[in-house]
Amino acid sequence: MNDTMPVFGKRSQLSDITTIKPANPLPPAIAAPEMMTRITEPSSARHDDVVILRGLCLARLDATEIAGLPAERLTTEVERLLSDLATEHRIQLNAREQRQLASELVDDMLGLGPLEPLLDDETINDIMVNGPERVFVERAGKLVQVPVRFRDSTHVANICQRIAASVGRRVDEASPMVDARLKDGSRINIILPPLALDGPCISIRKFSKKGIDFAQLVKFGSLSEPIARVLEIAARCRLNIIVSGGTGSGKTTLLNAMSRFIDLSERIVTVEDAAELQLQQPHIVRLETRPQSLEGRGEINQRDLVRNALRMRPDRIIIGEVRGPEAFDMLQAMNTGHDGSMSTIHANNTRDALSRIENMVQMASMGLGAKAIRTQVVSAVNLIVQVERQRDGGRRVTQLT
Repeated sequence: MNDTMPVFGKRSQLSDITTIKPANPLPPAIAAPEMMTRITEPSSARHDDVVILRGLCLARLDATEIAGLPAERLTTEVERLLSDLATEHRIQLNAREQRQLASELVDDMLGLGPLEPLLDDETINDIMVNGPERVFVERAGKLVQVPVRFRDSTHVANICQRIAASVGRRVDEASPMVDARLKDGSRINIILPPLALDGPCISIRKFSKKGIDFAQLVKFGSLSEPIARVLEIAARCRLNIIVSGGTGSGKTTLLNAMSRFIDLSERIVTVEDAAELQLQQPHIVRLETRPQSLEGRGEINQRDLVRNALRMRPDRIIIGEVRGPEAFDMLQAMNTGHDGSMSTIHANNTRDALSRIENMVQMASMGLGAKAIRTQVVSAVNLIVQVERQRDGGRRVTQLT
């Protein structure tokens, strides 16, 4: 970045855009590692034997006895039972195949079946199930198909129902779409037939258990050291910041990294549709929206939570993603003493981000004209950071406004 080029202009010059060009050649995309050994293509020659042995094992297991067993003990018991059944019924499976089948059965009983090894793989960012036979993952920004299979569409649907039930939701033909969050914080979307024509679809966005800081982002080539310093100063000096970008561009990752520079003494209230933020400060209140019940009642949206957050004496309010009329309440918060507030927004560039904020404020039906809205935006927002996903799979900061 040119050192003479202004990064923070006057608020009336919010539309000036600084485009960030990397000073060094971009690093090559990281090669995808081999899949875990647990993920193997089933042998068609032994498929019938596996199906028979699976059915015999499930028929022999007592649900009341296994309900309280830890995973390790259950795996041992299932392996023993499979060995006995294979001998009794003269089914020829070697020890490795029996261990694999035992692992699959335990995953089905306690977890998410064939998805468990993918969820355990820390190199995977996204998991996409397009019916029982097509499973894709994203590694290092690249989509690849993996040799993971479900038995049939019913098997996928059963996993979907287990996920929905774990968060008190229902997913079936009458209610074929659901958003949920797994215990590890992963965000999940489910859509069933007849809306999904090729079978039940599952989309999982995983989040790293280890937070990423600016030093790592610089190492990855996501931003340069001068830009990292600028963003650090912006966060420490309590500028109101919007991180803009497309789906999967790294907006939340960058927001998490910037939040590390918030003083430990500050009271922070976060508002999210699905909890993704990983703030490290001790004084945090985390709020999450609630969908309506099956009877159509009880919905709590982001606007409700932002309004409530203003009554909680926050030093900063951080909104995971602004996507509707809560944009008006966000601007109100930024303009009423809650400096240092942050959020993300879907937009292709910083100029589009300003237009989107204006459109979302109009959704609040407050009767404000375009000039009044733009005045509020200019008064409230100090910095817009644009991030993009590159063709090589990397995520990079490309603009500051």
